[in-house]
Amino acid sequence: MTMTTAEADKILADNFAPWVLVLGLSVEALGEDRAILRMPWSQGLAREGGALSGQALMAAADTATVIAVSAARGTYGPMTTVQQSTTFQRAVTGSDVLIEAVVTKLGRRMAFADITMTAEGSGEIAAHASTVYALLG
Repeated sequence: MTMTTAEADKILADNFAPWVLVLGLSVEALGEDRAILRMPWSQGLAREGGALSGQALMAAADTATVIAVSAARGTYGPMTTVQQSTTFQRAVTGSDVLIEAVVTKLGRRMAFADITMTAEGSGEIAAHASTVYALLG
């Protein structure tokens, strides 16, 4: 059975550092191998010039991966980032960002995912990331 968005939002609330919660992430949709999160636009997350900071996008991608891996496993379990590579393609200004994390391989000890971050409204990709996670439990 697929995890619900309410269960995934509870994972966010219960397992992430307060500074990650400041991103305002919410779970929009889940599938057997994916999660779509929304990061609302916030001037507090912008850098000089008004564009959303890369650090916020990278943290959102990392967080979305945890939710996608949890959905693929059917439950949350301890895990840690082993590697993350992010490519920024365009600035996001004044727009929410939709973060889609797709688990490309789920093993017993490792999980791999690709993440696409899209500026809502324009449909243009703002950034792409790939991650590797060690599954600890």
